[in-house]
Formats: sequence, C-alpha cells, structure tokens
Amino acid sequence: MPSEERRRVSDLDTLKAIGHPLRLKLYRALHIKRTATASQLAEQIDEAVSLVSYHLRKLADHGLIEPAEGQGTDGRERWWQPSSRGLTFSDADFDDAPDRAAVYAAANRMSFDQHVELYRAHQEARHTWDAEWRSASWSSENLLRLTAAELAALGQEMGALIDRYEEAGRARDDAGDTEGRESVALHTYGFPFRP
Repeated sequence: MPSEERRRVSDLDTLKAIGHPLRLKLYRALHIKRTATASQLAEQIDEAVSLVSYHLRKLADHGLIEPAEGQGTDGRERWWQPSSRGLTFSDADFDDAPDRAAVYAAANRMSFDQHVELYRAHQEARHTWDAEWRSASWSSENLLRLTAAELAALGQEMGALIDRYEEAGRARDDAGDTEGRESVALHTYGFPFRP
C-alpha cells in the first residue's frame, strides 16, 4: 500500500533512476492514474510495452513504485502504483560533491524541460478545451523581495494549500465524483535571482 507521505529522494542511485526522461514520464503518468499496467502506460505515452516494462522495473528496484495488489482479473498482467504520495528533492542532499551536484542539476533541468513541454502542449491545444476550462486555467509570474526564511515559509504555505486541494480532489474522485474532473498540472518555483 502506498505511503501517504512524500518520499524524499536523497541517494544518488535513486536520483539517477528517476532522472531518466522516460522513467520520469512513466512515474508522472502512474501518479495520475494511481494504478496501471505497462500496456496502459505504453499506450498513454506512445512507447513499446517491453520498453515501458523495463523502466517500470527499474523504478520498482529503487522503491519508487510497487505492485498494486488486487488489481485486474488477468494474472498475467502486472499492475503498478506509486509507492508514496509523491517525491521531494533537496539540493542539500547532493551538494557535498561536484559529481553529485551535477547529477542533481541535470535531473532538475530534465524535469523542468518536461514541465515546459507539458505547458507548451497545453498552449497548442488550448482551443480544444471548453470555455470553462480555458477561463479556469492560469499562469502568473510574481517578482518578490523576500528573505530566504520568507521564501521557505511561502513554499510551505503553498505546499499545504496544494495538499488540501489534492486530498479533497482525490477523495471526491474515489467517491465517484468524476464528472468534469481532469488531470491538472501545477508547477511552481521559488528561487532567488539577480537582475
């Protein structure tokens, strides 16, 4: 059974495992679906089932996903689920050596590139959504003057707010309230910069 906590990825081998572009896509797709087979995920991301199965096993080897017991009626197909509510990363876990910091930076860049790819795809298909979804979608840029402590507090408050919406949405979805419910990407970043 998946943990209700987010898993902090703090070892280099696990970071390398999730830092692979296809594995991160698979992890995200599985996180949204909650349970799925390799065949279902392969169809969703348009990859070969054998390749998807291989990468799912690699994610499982690092404890990022696990078999979903009691799913399906065909014993030949393996069902998977995320092993935790999500993942967190901290540069403090990887800044003790240049090679570890480089892997962490590369994984973050790849993740960001996938965020941009997802947002770009949304922008290109924006006209296919109905008016209610188009008006509900938003993006913003806020340029603030904060201390490191204020930025950390803001991140914690935003995380708590997002958690409330995620928990409520999942509970309603589990209760069968699926009408009009869609997968929603929410990417937020808070970082210092010098103009």
